[in-house]
Amino acid sequence: MAMESLHDLMIEELRDIYNAEKQILKALPKMAKAASHPQLKKGFEAHIAETRGQVERLDRVFAALGKRATGKRCKAMEGIIEEGKELLEKQDEIPEAVLDAALICAAQKVEHYEITGYGCCITWAELMGHTEIVALLKQSIAEEEATDKKLTDLAEKEINAMANVPDDDMEEDE
Repeated sequence: MAMESLHDLMIEELRDIYNAEKQILKALPKMAKAASHPQLKKGFEAHIAETRGQVERLDRVFAALGKRATGKRCKAMEGIIEEGKELLEKQDEIPEAVLDAALICAAQKVEHYEITGYGCCITWAELMGHTEIVALLKQSIAEEEATDKKLTDLAEKEINAMANVPDDDMEEDE
């Protein structure tokens, strides 16, 4: 698709987000399985249903634009998810609390990418007068921002402190 207008750019970004959301749907169950903290596990499981809703909203956005809902390979999300896969491959070597802290970091990278994409599309849709699309996208960005806040709160109030246990080997070296 040629990008000759802001409208074309928005369609491209929506396709990127659509593909990113589909990739996230595949990754979330693995993250939930790897999480040991009950609230983190529950949060990942809840975000699966939320992400499905975001995909459905994107289907409605594409319909409102008279476009077929298709994704464009999101290389950025592939990279973020690949980093997460590398982490999960080492999970047996990582203490549970440290793994949970790392999972939160990986999840927040995902959330921040999504927030950026949705934010740009909202701005563009507002400028073009697509009020129905703006309303749909604002629902999704609100969910992404709420998830990011929950992850931050869980990390700051519990998980990071649990992961911050002195390494016995480092203490012996001092």
